[in-house]
Amino acid sequence: MPLLGKDGAQHFKRAALSIMPALLDVLEALPTDRPGIRLHGHPELAALLAADNSVGSIAANVLGPKCRAVRAILFDKSPGNNWALGWHQDRTIAVQQRIDHPGFGPWTIKEGMQHVAPPFALLESMITLRVHLDPVTAYSAPLIVALGSHRLGRIAEGYIASIVRRHRQLTCLADPGDVWAYATPILHASEASMDGGTRRVLQVDYSASDLPGDLDWLGL
Repeated sequence: MPLLGKDGAQHFKRAALSIMPALLDVLEALPTDRPGIRLHGHPELAALLAADNSVGSIAANVLGPKCRAVRAILFDKSPGNNWALGWHQDRTIAVQQRIDHPGFGPWTIKEGMQHVAPPFALLESMITLRVHLDPVTAYSAPLIVALGSHRLGRIAEGYIASIVRRHRQLTCLADPGDVWAYATPILHASEASMDGGTRRVLQVDYSASDLPGDLDWLGL
């Protein structure tokens, strides 16, 4: 079984079962015609994902009790919204407003929310949790990760393919209520779904760090 500290990924079976009904209630009102929805302005969601709750405690065990959820995205693959995702690292964070600071950039706007690429050391101090709302089989676009790639720092695009070939690839299957935890910079990819069903995943980034200067996390 892969371990978060050693391999950069770990499976926590049924870790979200206790909050699933409340979580589904919060997400039920969201639109279903978009592949990914960046979530903000949901205090009830922030409470469900807090460090002292069942899901957030996974991050807290690694980052400490002061960690918090700083970004959440609902990915909803369905017959009407189906896509493949090539190998990449997640490299941006969401902040409340653009305030230029050394080491932060470039800046982008995604769904009206300000994002920025921070110094890579900040990403290396973060944890990403994926809460599975539907079954994930080999045919429903499971995430694939390159184990150990989180320890290589920022990887230039031209080196990604060769690094993936040299690292063991793990296909992350899941049942509803399971949580997969990842080191945020790990290389990952997914294929398009082939089973014609729905595969909803709530992806949540956690950090215990404050941002420098007047920068602040957007949060949930």
